[in-house]
Formats: sequence, structure tokens, C-alpha cells
Amino acid sequence: MTETVSIGVIGGSGLYHMPEITNITRHSITTPFGKPSGDVMIGTLRGKRVAFLPRHGEGHVRSPESIPQRANIYALKSLGVKFILGVNACGSLKEDFAPGHIVIPDQLFDYTIGKRDRTFFEDGIVAHVSVADPYDTYLRGLLMAAVRVSGGTGHGTGTFLIEDGPRFATRAESRIFKAWGCDIIGMTTAPEAFLAREAEIAYATMAHITDYDSWHDSEAPVTVEMVIATFNKNIQLAQQAIAYAVENLDEYTTCPAHTALNGAIMTAHDKMPVERIEQLRPILARVLGL
Repeated sequence: MTETVSIGVIGGSGLYHMPEITNITRHSITTPFGKPSGDVMIGTLRGKRVAFLPRHGEGHVRSPESIPQRANIYALKSLGVKFILGVNACGSLKEDFAPGHIVIPDQLFDYTIGKRDRTFFEDGIVAHVSVADPYDTYLRGLLMAAVRVSGGTGHGTGTFLIEDGPRFATRAESRIFKAWGCDIIGMTTAPEAFLAREAEIAYATMAHITDYDSWHDSEAPVTVEMVIATFNKNIQLAQQAIAYAVENLDEYTTCPAHTALNGAIMTAHDKMPVERIEQLRPILARVLGL
């Protein structure tokens, strides 16, 4: 029987190769939506059991649009996860959000074009979940404190635009995104944040700025080499911040996301197909009293 954990971390390999993590177990999980990006590694960090999931798979083998995001969130939900801390690399669309800085976004603009599986609630059980505020306030405050304690330069708000990728934006696209009032740009946080809300998991992310995307006239356009070099410099900071956040996260805190399905399900219970209820059992268990 796989153990139950309440804290999940989604990010790159640098986050689960931390020397502090002990008592490590690996779990290959199969979900109704396929296998997640990679095995879930559960380890002890600062006295708490934490589930780590590599968003792009081990060795970065998953392209942004092919990440099995439903399987990733479902796998963590099936382990009992109530809180997800994400870590992302991103580009800046704002002059004073400089490479090397960290943003804890409070808003999300989904500019993906529909190729991604973005909901658990398809035909059979219909739900409309509120994501007006897609990032959890409690976790955002915790991550911001973690960045400061770890010595990073942080920004406590920002609008995160998510494009499809895997290419980087053209200069025209980047300038338009900037003109829209977006602050940072990435490829993976949508639909991750929305699926976490549907699964009643509180979610926030720590976005590490690696470049100025393509809009900045006096800076070179973003390249893979630029992203890797800057993010690698921040790995130690990211590790310290995640460790602090885990240590100080109150696992008994109740967040609005934990009751996100209250009033959200439109389908009458007697009209729900049994097979769909079973498929979504970990997600529906609380609200349907399963």
C-alpha cells in the first residue's frame, strides 16, 4: 500500500536530488488518464513526507504540450496530496522583473490553444470550478517568505501567461503579451493549476526568471542555453526555498481550494455514470461522500 502524503512538489530534477531528502521511496503509479510524467518519489524533508514529481520526466523528455498533466495531478491526489508547490522557469515581460529574480504569481493567463487536456470533468459528470484566483493565497505567502529567507529577490504578485511552446515567442508576440499587462511567460503552469483546483488541491508556484523573452531591444532573445545557465544558478536557492516552505507549511490548514467542488457539479447524482464516478473517485470522494 502506497503511503499517504499531504505535500506535493512539481518541478525539475534539482528539487528531488537535494541532500536533505532522506528515506526515499519511488512509486510507479497508473491512473485512468495514463501514467504521470515519471515515478513519484516520496522522501522526508525537514521532518515531513513529501511527494516529488518531475514535470517533464526524468532527463526532461516531455515537451510542454505532451506533459500528462491530468495523470500528474490525479497521481498526487491519489496519494492524499492537499498542497502542491510548483517550480517553473519563466521569461520576464517587465523591465524590473530581472533574470535571477523569482515571482510568486497571483494570476494566470492561459494562452494555450486547446491541444491540452484541461479538465477532469468531461461528458457524464459536468462541473464548473471557479478559478478567479488560481493560486492559493496561503501558499503564495509561504513561498514568498521562503524566497526572502533564502536570500532571493522576490516579487509577490504577477500575471503568468502560458503559451503552448515548445518554441519561444516571436518579438511581436512577446511585445503584445507585455502590452496586455502580463508580467512573466512560461509553457507549463496551465492547465496544471486548473486541474489542481478541480482536484481540490491548494496550488502555488515559484517562477524563476531566466531571461527577458524576446521583447527587450537591448537584451539578446531567449535561448535554451540562457534558460539553463540562469536556472542552474538558482537551483540552490530553489532547494532552500522549497525546504523552508515544506518545513513551515501547516498541513492542517484549510484552504478555499479544498472545497472547490462545493456547488460546482451540475450533473444530478443519479445521472452520473458509475464508471465515471469510479474513474474520478479520489477527486469526487469528499463531495459525493464516497
